[in-house]
Amino acid sequence: MSQAPKFQPGMRDNPARKPDPASSGELNMSHFAGAGIQFAVAMVLFILLGQWADRKLGTTPFLLIAGVFIGGGAAFYSMYRRITAAQKADDERRKRDKDSRESK
Repeated sequence: MSQAPKFQPGMRDNPARKPDPASSGELNMSHFAGAGIQFAVAMVLFILLGQWADRKLGTTPFLLIAGVFIGGGAAFYSMYRRITAAQKADDERRKRDKDSRESK
């Protein structure tokens, strides 16, 4: 008992339709969804590592402060790499799209 014959022609599955933009390599926010969590995890990890090292070596608060700066630096570097890689991929995709339109 399918309802498919009752649908308008534009509502049926059309294999010629455009693919999902997220799967086409287009730059969107889903590429950066985990960046905030990754940033927080890096910060917390290095803070805890700094606290642990301070307790072991008796150098309270110096290694904790170093952990904050190292964690922040690592998190920013990771985010920078992710953003520049996505930007480069988006630039290449736009260039390919422009070239393919000009060749038509």
